[in-house]
Amino acid sequence: MNKLFQFFLNLFPRTFLIRASYWVRPFVAFTLRGKKYTDPIDGKSYRKFLPYGYEKVRENVLAPGTLSLERHRLFWLYLTNETQFFSEKLKVLHFAPEQAFLKRFRRLKNISYTTTDLHSPIADVKADICNLPFKDNSFDFIICNHVLEHIPDDTKAMQELYRVLAPNGIAILQVPYEAHRDTTFEDNSITDPKERAKIFGQYDHVRVYGMDYFKKLASVGFTVEALDYTATLSEELIEKYRLAKGELLPVCKKLVQ
Repeated sequence: MNKLFQFFLNLFPRTFLIRASYWVRPFVAFTLRGKKYTDPIDGKSYRKFLPYGYEKVRENVLAPGTLSLERHRLFWLYLTNETQFFSEKLKVLHFAPEQAFLKRFRRLKNISYTTTDLHSPIADVKADICNLPFKDNSFDFIICNHVLEHIPDDTKAMQELYRVLAPNGIAILQVPYEAHRDTTFEDNSITDPKERAKIFGQYDHVRVYGMDYFKKLASVGFTVEALDYTATLSEELIEKYRLAKGELLPVCKKLVQ
C-alpha cells in the first residue's frame, strides 16, 4: 500500500493529483468510515487515515474526507479555538489554497477571501510570492503553509508577506522543519530529484529548515511566536486527531506602536 501510494505521488504532477482527488475522495472516505480517528475540520470519523509522504511515508495521517494532514488539523484547531477568524470581519490572503480549507473559507460571510499561487489550478490570482500584485497593508490575515520551502529567495517572499499584511494583522507561515536542526540547510548544487527528495524531504523543496526559521521571520519585521499548540491538548485528543505532537505553529504579527 505504501509503495503504491508513493508511486502515484511521484508519477503524476501535483496539479493532476489535485483535480483527480475530487473524484476519488468520496469513495475512499466511505470505505474507511469508522470511529477511531476524527478529522476536526469536517467532524467525520474513520477507522484509519491514509498514509502520506514522498521520501518518508507517514502512516495514518491523511484524512480521507478533507485530505487534511497533521499540519492542517493543527491549524484548524488553532483558528477555531484561539482566533476570531470565523466571526470577525477580515481580509484574508491564502497562498496555495488547500482543499481542506478552500470551500469552507469561501462560504464564510465575515471574510473577504483571496487565494493566490503561481501554479495552483484552484487559486484566484496567479502571482509570484516574491512580487505580489497587492498594495501595502492589504490583508488582516495571511495563510501561507508549506510554501516557503519551495521558494529560492525566501527572504524576499517573507518581505512581501510582511509588506501586504496590515498593521496588527496575523500571518500563519507553516513550513516543514527539523526540530533537532539549529541552522537551515540548502545546496543548489544538488540537482538530482531523487537525491533532493532524500535530503530535503521532497524533490521540489529547495531547503530543509532548522530552528533558525523563526529568527529569520523576525528579521524581516514580524513579531513571531513559535506556538506549541499541541501542549494545550490531551494525549487522547492528539491521537484522536492524528496530530504531530510538539509541532510549532509560526504565528507572525505585524505590530505597530
